[in-house]
Amino acid sequence: MKIALMDSGAGLLAAAAAVRRLRPDADLVISCDPDGMPWGPRTPDDVTAHALAVARSAAAHRPDALIVACNTASVHALPALRAELEPAIPVIGTVPAIKPAAAGGGPVAIWATPATTGSPYQRDLIARFADGLDVTGVPCPGLADAVEQADAAAVSAAVAAAAARTPRDVRAVVLGCTHYELVAEEIRDALQQPGAPALVLHGSADAVAAQALRRIGAEPAPAAAPTGGLRVLLSGRPGELPDVALAYPEGRLLAGSGAPEGSVSDRREAALPR
Repeated sequence: MKIALMDSGAGLLAAAAAVRRLRPDADLVISCDPDGMPWGPRTPDDVTAHALAVARSAAAHRPDALIVACNTASVHALPALRAELEPAIPVIGTVPAIKPAAAGGGPVAIWATPATTGSPYQRDLIARFADGLDVTGVPCPGLADAVEQADAAAVSAAVAAAAARTPRDVRAVVLGCTHYELVAEEIRDALQQPGAPALVLHGSADAVAAQALRRIGAEPAPAAAPTGGLRVLLSGRPGELPDVALAYPEGRLLAGSGAPEGSVSDRREAALPR
């Protein structure tokens, strides 16, 4: 079994780690776009062009499914990706987890990039799944970039600024950018009010990983240690997991993956933070 994941950068780590946990035996193909990142400020047509290029690089390795582990690419490029790759390769997009967050009742906050907050796309999801609930869109300028660079000080500053814009009575927070899942605990710590019920954070990584397995008729089969390989593509070029990935537990999990002949993933123990 081989699952491919695509994003402009580190945002795909959470979904890749989720796949690895569900199927430690699966081979993974990670296709990023360091030459073209970030995708957020690009026009929809430009995002689609970059997403197609990254997807084609992954598709050349003949995966059983492709996860679009990026909200921006899912919004703008999913129809084009599916038109080109399906039915040969199922394409699984990433949608902010507004529906499960709303199922628990309000108030709900949606943390997202400034471009996504207030967008027709997000408004439509709120209207479909959270109509009548108290929902607050919280723009998080700079947070995705800070996560991408593993800049701890910048992450803390961006999280604090977004937390200050979040109503104190929220019961659930939707992480509307895949990068945010990599710093979920810092977000939780910034928002949890003393004496209040535990705040629930809703990401998308586990759901898209499970959906990818369903699309190819595979069952979860967790095991003690990863045995699947990992191949990394950087704007179409074979490469290794960027050093920034090792700043996050998800990246360290992937770095410990087995690597079949010809792949370019396994990091040495000495490279891992102690």
